[in-house]
Amino acid sequence: MTIDISTFNPFDPTTQQCPYPHYAQMRADSAVHPVPSIGVHLVTKHDLVMTVLRDPQTYSSLFGGSGMPLSSADREKFADVMAAGYPRVPTMLTADQPDHTRYRRLVARAFHPKVIAEMEPIIREITVGLIDSWIDKGRIEFVKEFGVPLPVRVIAKALNVPDDRLADFKRWSDDSIAGIGTNITVEQRVQAEYGVNEFQHYFAEQINLRRTEPQDDLLTNLLNASIDDDDPEVTDKRQLDMAEMLSIVQQLLVAGNETTTKTLTEMIRLLAENPAEWEKLKADPSRAEKVVEETLRLSTPTQGMWRILTKDTELGGVQLTKGQRIIIVFASANRDEALYDDPDGFNPDREHLRENLAFGKGIHFCLGANLSRLEGKVAAEELSKRIDTITLSESNKYEYFPSFMLRGLTNLDVEFTAATGAPR
Repeated sequence: MTIDISTFNPFDPTTQQCPYPHYAQMRADSAVHPVPSIGVHLVTKHDLVMTVLRDPQTYSSLFGGSGMPLSSADREKFADVMAAGYPRVPTMLTADQPDHTRYRRLVARAFHPKVIAEMEPIIREITVGLIDSWIDKGRIEFVKEFGVPLPVRVIAKALNVPDDRLADFKRWSDDSIAGIGTNITVEQRVQAEYGVNEFQHYFAEQINLRRTEPQDDLLTNLLNASIDDDDPEVTDKRQLDMAEMLSIVQQLLVAGNETTTKTLTEMIRLLAENPAEWEKLKADPSRAEKVVEETLRLSTPTQGMWRILTKDTELGGVQLTKGQRIIIVFASANRDEALYDDPDGFNPDREHLRENLAFGKGIHFCLGANLSRLEGKVAAEELSKRIDTITLSESNKYEYFPSFMLRGLTNLDVEFTAATGAPR
């Protein structure tokens, strides 16, 4: 069936619920597809997305924010709320080399594969505790009772957030992504920024406490870190200022839980819809990594990311000009027929699985990819041990978060039977 992409609107609610047919048509007709209504081009084929990712000099990450640009009048509405917080400065996601490399190096050690591997026992403990809290119910709303609390508790551990602030932690994360790829009002975006201010003040207080009471955690490490100063007259290094530290923590907060929640929810949906794969997983839990990877490919939580052109260039036969904004659509690249057979099917045994772009590639490859993959692996293993059968409730409406950038179910009702003799 041919889809009319001439008037494609990424904010259309129906399109947001299932954008994949539109992306497929773009790959076939115009892989670098103009969307005049929002002044961008969508880059939809795997090889072209890789071209962009490999050339950060031409395709800059200094795009400002992940939301739609504001008019000058609307920007004035943000003045008061911004004044009550710390400056929103570019660090990792919205920075280019060499700044990006310097900032990333400061936190990379905390996400080194060896460090992440050592977190497996606590991730498994949190996972088992959550499952045990509802295994006797026979029915749960998965997002609320598993998809959200698992990654929130894990990243909270990494940032040393006490349990009594977990609800705030999740709320601040929601506020941080409120305007990403959505069509909410300016007033709603302003309200979300008040939540970001609250987040900033909480973590600024925590960082300042570590000046006199250092702890073995990421916040203390950031406080003690130094960064090369770009002034050639200054030969020594400088410490991060508060705005820089808060920017890094905010990105870790969002990356550490929002996308993982969406991946966990999609994983259980796909397994329930494909009972043969659920049985394979139960019979062989070592398939968990493949299941997670195929979920990331098929249901990419971060559908795309902005870039801005630093010079005139040609991409996929389309002439782009300096200052133009594009969106590299990971979700489309991950279903590219040129790389994947039956790209809309769920097949954890497919070839090229690790070539998916769910976490990007290149210098901006997601810092938390190993942590997210580990959480998914442990979740798949423990759920398959403790649950015998799983089905999707008839009450489900399968509504997705209203964003063309971040895609995930708002809720998912599942019914299940506990496995006989499962570990408790």
